[in-house]
Amino acid sequence: MRFMMIVKPSRDWENGKKPNPEQVAAVMKYKEELKKAGVLVDVAALQRGTESTRIRFSGGKPLITDGPFAETRELIGGYWLIQVKSKAEAIEWAKRAPQSCGSGEDAQLELRQVYELDEFELAQEKTA
Repeated sequence: MRFMMIVKPSRDWENGKKPNPEQVAAVMKYKEELKKAGVLVDVAALQRGTESTRIRFSGGKPLITDGPFAETRELIGGYWLIQVKSKAEAIEWAKRAPQSCGSGEDAQLELRQVYELDEFELAQEKTA
């Protein structure tokens, strides 16, 4: 089972403040723990919302909006993609994740299971 741990950005991050060396070291240590355990699939930090563009579709036409965006809770700051045996195991890994892009602010991760292609195809067949 693959799970994505979606990192919500802090206001500090969105305002251009870089993580301190201790935060960076904690992230690198966590990354190595995931690799050593054989569960890390991918990890990435994303550019700030000021650098992003949203494409919304209305009436079949794309509407383009460039950042910044007012609500940081609507943004994604990065992700960890892991492959584990269960949701419980994914939760345990997520609980160990370092606070990586805020200094003293509360941090938030969202944990979501990734549909495997065969699961998605089976779900589509059941609705057909």
